[in-house]
Amino acid sequence: MAAMENPPLRLRLAAMGVDNVTLLVLPAVLFVLALFVYPFFYGLALSVEPLEGAWYANYVKFFTDPFLYDTIGKTLRLAVPVTLLCVFLSIPIALRVRHMRNQRLLTTILVLPITLGTVLIAEGLLNYLGPQGWLNRTLIAIGLIGGPLQLVHNYWGAFLGLLIAIFPFTFLLTLSYVTGIDPALEQAASTLGARPWARFRHILLPLLAQGLTVNFCLSFVQAFSVFPTAVLLGSPAGSTRVISIAAYTAAYEAYDYSLASTIAMIMAGVQLLIVAALLSARGLLYRGPMGGAKG
Repeated sequence: MAAMENPPLRLRLAAMGVDNVTLLVLPAVLFVLALFVYPFFYGLALSVEPLEGAWYANYVKFFTDPFLYDTIGKTLRLAVPVTLLCVFLSIPIALRVRHMRNQRLLTTILVLPITLGTVLIAEGLLNYLGPQGWLNRTLIAIGLIGGPLQLVHNYWGAFLGLLIAIFPFTFLLTLSYVTGIDPALEQAASTLGARPWARFRHILLPLLAQGLTVNFCLSFVQAFSVFPTAVLLGSPAGSTRVISIAAYTAAYEAYDYSLASTIAMIMAGVQLLIVAALLSARGLLYRGPMGGAKG
């Protein structure tokens, strides 16, 4: 009777719907709570505790100071074009790579920048595109230009560095979506006389639309949080003074951690709005069954 009144913990958890498989999720949940949920709410609470003024003083300060709120536009002008170009370039390359025999070798070459990191990519571009870099010295030596081109420490330097850093991630996601489409669908359309553009527009693109939207969102979040590339290759006091630089300046130069948290919350809010808008609009391009995967 005593054993029946006090069953083992395993049986009590099973009665509540918590089995061994559910327990496997517990470490991941604790990890997310400790490293994402708690820091977010801590930052949110810190953002409404300004050094002086009402609880919303930091938000008023941000949106009334052009030197601060202009960073949103500068970040978008850098992140959106880079993300669009990465997604557009990844589609034809992925479509081509999936039919090649040396797919693994080519994929490894294309994703190599992921292993380098943004700092090494920036250092490499400085050595290649800088005033004394290989490209400028070569162009001067063959007489095409009379002086070095300004290819770094401006918008285009940051743009190129960010493009190289993000493209491999975008390409891998696009390749996974492309290889999941049954080639028999294209072959059937080809036998019926459909040209390559028609096959892409009416078969591949609708099946890729959902995945490309998610791909764009993930790549955009990476691009919007750009920091080392904007500092090393861009103009951190000018055209590439992105919002992450403003948060860093507030925290480690002005020692106003409350304002830095406010900027971080605004940064997260802008990303969330854009991602939510894209995910809500992804059904506009195609409404229908998405089952085109290989069986």
